[in-house]
Amino acid sequence: MAKPSPKSKSTKSTTETTRAQTPGQSSGRPSANRGRGQMRDAMTPFLTAPEIAALTSKLAQQLMQDYRGKDLILICPLKGSCIFMSDLMRQLDMPVQVDFVQVSAIERGGTIRILKDISMNIAGKHVVIVEEIIDTGRTLSFLKTRLLASSPASLRILTLLDKPARRELPLQPDYVGQTIEDRYLVGYGMDTEEVGRNYGEIYFFKQ
Repeated sequence: MAKPSPKSKSTKSTTETTRAQTPGQSSGRPSANRGRGQMRDAMTPFLTAPEIAALTSKLAQQLMQDYRGKDLILICPLKGSCIFMSDLMRQLDMPVQVDFVQVSAIERGGTIRILKDISMNIAGKHVVIVEEIIDTGRTLSFLKTRLLASSPASLRILTLLDKPARRELPLQPDYVGQTIEDRYLVGYGMDTEEVGRNYGEIYFFKQ
């Protein structure tokens, strides 16, 4: 189980700021005071629902190839990853367990803390952290260190989208749906001021 002005990927919330505010993207995000419909009108489609589904299917196939016959636990960082996690786990034709975590950085570069810890014992189990997007990597690095302290058999990171241009720490995901440029994304779990998470497709703000 963390916005600058519109980019020129999300918060998944992959800059990561407060997961409670915005998963994978950085602070200083565009205002969501305008209505939901109006905000979507101000954005450009980035990934359609079929394109997201294809990336999700590809990642699910990779997990099944690597973990079939093993005890696998998927860890979902709240809030941004929940929609992607739901779609991904339904693609897995194998036993799998799921747990949730929420971590938060109160301000950019600030102390990271756990708001909700995992409830499962992951000692000796194979664990995959499932992200919708990786940005700076700060909260994810914190989470990875925290989970490794629980002695899992293995720990890997899977992300739908990876935005390495904003990485602040040397963090490399093991499974990547798509590597993207430095854009501010909204939709499919990613938000701006908690608006847009429910969009079925992914958008970026027009320049």
